[in-house]
Amino acid sequence: MPEYADDLALALRLADEADRIALQRFRSQDLVVETKPDASPVTDADKAVEARIREILAAERPDDALIGEEMGVAGSAKRTWIIDPIDGTANFMRGVPVWAALISLAVDGKPTVGVVSAPALGRRWWAAPEIGAHTRDVDGTERAIRVSKVADLAHASLSYNNLQLWDQAGYLNKLIAISRKIWRTRAYGDFYSYMLLAEGAVDIVAEHDLKIYDIAALVPVVEQAGGRFSAIDGPLNAETSSVLATNGPLHASATEEFSG
Repeated sequence: MPEYADDLALALRLADEADRIALQRFRSQDLVVETKPDASPVTDADKAVEARIREILAAERPDDALIGEEMGVAGSAKRTWIIDPIDGTANFMRGVPVWAALISLAVDGKPTVGVVSAPALGRRWWAAPEIGAHTRDVDGTERAIRVSKVADLAHASLSYNNLQLWDQAGYLNKLIAISRKIWRTRAYGDFYSYMLLAEGAVDIVAEHDLKIYDIAALVPVVEQAGGRFSAIDGPLNAETSSVLATNGPLHASATEEFSG
């Protein structure tokens, strides 16, 4: 049995719970929305999902640490679960179906198991070592996924988050510059850009103003699908805010465009 098979099975069960709770609140007329100190929104659904995940992990993995977007850090251990209960809260509260639960297990600081579950889209993605990267489509069928083989920027598709964040990060001119050299740009945003990368539908993803819980679950899916994940200007670490993910062959040229 693969080393992380049990952890992946648990992560998938956590995703089932997250989907169940969040879907009950999606597009509800009495959704409670608050503004956090960093000016980002949080809903009662975000809090309920994270609370339920914490409850399950406390029972089934009591020795593991946990980092959650809404309720902070619990414990310190070699193994750390990293949770974003609803990635795309702004979409969720506006009725846009592009949002997902992000569930990851990091071992010695390295995101190793990842589950991305987007129930309003009818989609889910997951990955772990020796298991690879997989998705479940809207019709319920499951398949292994792989990044594209595009090796020339002129043929590449790039997805980013939004122009305001690129401007605030001081990278807007570089985004415009690379847009003149590639086939197309799109702003699919949030988790979805990276899942499209893992499936081979997008070739480059770059974003700014991210936290570890925005990133952790995405890394195993992209890497197990054959892609690469880094900071825009160096190695990926827990403090990385500006990230770059590619299909692999385009990583060096994309890095040069953004950091050169």
